Amino acid sequence: MVKIPESIKKMAMDRDFQPSVRIGKTGVTENLIQEIKDQLAKRKLVKIKINKGVFERSQKTEVWNYICEQTGSTLISSRGNVGVVWVK
Repeated sequence: MVKIPESIKKMAMDRDFQPSVRIGKTGVTENLIQEIKDQLAKRKLVKIKINKGVFERSQKTEVWNYICEQTGSTLISSRGNVGVVWVK
């Protein structure tokens, strides 16, 4: 498991750090995965928001795991419909 620096954890939990990717009714597509990869290449930390009603509560863990697997990132936090991923 990757050790996450405290500075990254603080940035991820900052309320001023706005979601830069939204998952809509089309769900997780290849274009969405590519967009997350592009943003991770530029910033290393990306906040993702799932629109309400797109996935059931039980499916969200699977969605975060799939995104991390496809992008080679680590999930820093997930709370409600919002998750933050980081790439070293």
